[in-house]
Amino acid sequence: MRVFILAGEPSGDRLGGALMAGLKQLMPDVTFDGIGGSLMQEQGLVSRFPMEELSVMGIAEVLPKYRHLKRRIRETADAVIASKPDVMITIDSPDFSLRVAKLVKAGSDVRTVHYVAPSVWAWRPKRAEKMAKCIDQVLALLPFEPPYMEAAGMACDFVGHPVVNEPLATDAEIAEFRAAYGLTDTPYMIALPGSRRSEVSRLAPVFGDAVRDFVLKHPDMRVVVPAAAPVVPLVQENLQSWPDNTMLLDPTKLDADTAKAHKRAAFAGADLALAASGTVSLELAQAQTPMVIAYNFNWLTWQIMKRMALIDTATLVNLVSDTRVVPECLGPDCQPHLISETLSAVAANPKAQIDAMALTMQRLGQGGEAPGLRAAKAVLARLKS
Repeated sequence: MRVFILAGEPSGDRLGGALMAGLKQLMPDVTFDGIGGSLMQEQGLVSRFPMEELSVMGIAEVLPKYRHLKRRIRETADAVIASKPDVMITIDSPDFSLRVAKLVKAGSDVRTVHYVAPSVWAWRPKRAEKMAKCIDQVLALLPFEPPYMEAAGMACDFVGHPVVNEPLATDAEIAEFRAAYGLTDTPYMIALPGSRRSEVSRLAPVFGDAVRDFVLKHPDMRVVVPAAAPVVPLVQENLQSWPDNTMLLDPTKLDADTAKAHKRAAFAGADLALAASGTVSLELAQAQTPMVIAYNFNWLTWQIMKRMALIDTATLVNLVSDTRVVPECLGPDCQPHLISETLSAVAANPKAQIDAMALTMQRLGQGGEAPGLRAAKAVLARLKS
């Protein structure tokens, strides 16, 4: 079996790695081609070009790189058509993935699967109809998504979210992490300004000012920043203006297993988190770490999205649990003093989010079959039929 698979950002790389592992378990002779990051490469993928080239988010952010991205879209589609795989699996990054799928469908009969349903329940509901013209099957992370996709004419399977299958940090791992970083018996918070360069550039200065204000009011609180490997240098540069007690977790200086263990322990041991909007909120929910979500787009992107939004929250924990317990500082509210005040409010009542976090994990498939394996089974079942 030959699979062409592509992802454009770290969250997609994680989905792709788990799906590839599931396919290898079910079809040991499977081979892969495409684009992906370190986790997909661990499963045997040789990426055609660095995945980081595609990690761009926001309308205004994409425009300066439009020509390069367009060239990569054409190049990728041509590679799929030439290689004639049994199936092409695109993972999230719809601005890139679906354009590739459109070209592939126009030039071949390759079966197309898209992993991560577009959030048509949040904004741009017509996307599902357009997507149905080039996508045969959708793998959905959220339990309420299949009806939206099926109504547009695509097969859709809820496969669960991979975060529910991630290992939890043990008490021993947390204690070891605290001792290794001088955090024994010391409260600490984690700050997560994003995994894309565009996010870190925009959010790290705001997060730094917010954290500085918060630490002034909570002088015993240390600050830990678990950086994503692709943006470590940029994060490190920004931390020079953060509070003196800020500590960087640099995964590039550790072996892969140790880096993952330290990140798990950092999340689970933290008293509080400030994070960019995205999948990281689910990682924090799994670790049962109270959080504040903050995010700000380029002004043009924000104005467009604000007018098209169909929901009143951007945080997955709030959406899946059908609550609004995780506070957000989005758009014009992504200001240091507002973030600091919100952090103080959460620190004063850290248990307010716990029930919603547990419900979120349950609804995403915790305790069931591994999502990567479920996704692989869904792909194979539809392919055989």
